[in-house]
Amino acid sequence: MAADDDVLPTPDLTTPVSTKRWRVVGPGLVVAATGIGAGDLVATLVAGSRFGYALAWTVVVGVVVKIALVEGAGRWSLATGRSIFEGWRSLGRWTSVYFGVYVVVWGFVYGAAAMSSSALPLQALFPGVDLKVFAIGAGVLGGVMVWFGRYAFFEKVIAFFVGIMFVTVVGSAIVTLPNLGELAAGLVPTIPENGLVVALSVTGGVGGTITLAAYGYWLREKGWHSPGWMKVMRLDNGVAYVVSGVFVLSMLVVGAELLHSGGIALADGEGGLVQLAAVLGERYGTFMTWFFLIGFFATSFSSILGVWNGVSLMFADFVGTLRGLDADDPRRRIGGLYYRVFVVWLTVPPMAILFLDRPIGLIVLYGVLGALFMPFLAITLLWLLNSSRTPAEWRSRWVSNSLMGICAVLFVVLGAQQLATEVGKLFA
Repeated sequence: MAADDDVLPTPDLTTPVSTKRWRVVGPGLVVAATGIGAGDLVATLVAGSRFGYALAWTVVVGVVVKIALVEGAGRWSLATGRSIFEGWRSLGRWTSVYFGVYVVVWGFVYGAAAMSSSALPLQALFPGVDLKVFAIGAGVLGGVMVWFGRYAFFEKVIAFFVGIMFVTVVGSAIVTLPNLGELAAGLVPTIPENGLVVALSVTGGVGGTITLAAYGYWLREKGWHSPGWMKVMRLDNGVAYVVSGVFVLSMLVVGAELLHSGGIALADGEGGLVQLAAVLGERYGTFMTWFFLIGFFATSFSSILGVWNGVSLMFADFVGTLRGLDADDPRRRIGGLYYRVFVVWLTVPPMAILFLDRPIGLIVLYGVLGALFMPFLAITLLWLLNSSRTPAEWRSRWVSNSLMGICAVLFVVLGAQQLATEVGKLFA
């Protein structure tokens, strides 16, 4: 393992700042939109349906801790000119072993899950078409859209889907006529009886897992690659996560007003979102069913696009770093050979899972590795940003360390809970 004073080579940080530095629709919006998937909608909907507005404060806390975590990933990238994987590599070879196993297994299982999630609302809209057809179509379409690696196009497409997500989900919340007084009261931290696990899940689930680590790669593709972009990065990240917080809070409002107040129970998992669309239609008209299902699809498909692009970039950097390729080698950049290999891995092999029963062993391994990733990210960022690997000016101060410490503790607790759940499946 590398010692703390093993400083990474200092890159050229003299790149001038563009005159467009205050444009805030950028990588932050991409990482936030990618991280908010159907699972986050379900978790927040469950919180609202079970506890009303009592856990509204967890959304705010979730936004704050994710801003701190993503800011750390962005600060590392801009301050050092190095990717997050190069940072992990400096901590010892164990990081490469963990990440290599994780990204391959995670990509295989996530590919099937993401395609199925995107297919659910489409099948609800067009019930005559088999779910597998929509799932495969969503995966292939996502792969084609990111294949050629034009980041500017990719960012605009993500912004388009974010607009749809925001209008449909926030619009659904407005239609339910939220009780603003109860919502304000819910911003005061309290944990209702039997609400601790749900509170932790909502706090930890506001916008992202592995794609948080992809933020530095999207900064580079955007052209933000030196400390001169630090203020822009922080503004970009903050605005994006505030938007995502409003989005997630809107789902809690829908759960509180439509389900909690009406005593309506939904099915477990993402199928509950389809059922929610039907409930909206019964209450407010058929248009609301379509309206919400379109937002559901936009949420799921934007995650496909973000993962297919961002995690493929991470994989390309992983392989390129292990092979000792130059940072500018096209094989380790967006649209390069290793990037496209992983786009194919995310798209084609997972289709087999769509035609098979759930492979329990593989899914348990996926769950175990996933439970470890967020603690891994939070702890390694704390390590990197408080060591001599980061220039002194950009090392973490007490506020950043406090927030990232909270992140680390939160994700260790959530990870332990998920590990216990996954191990329990082996003996069920």
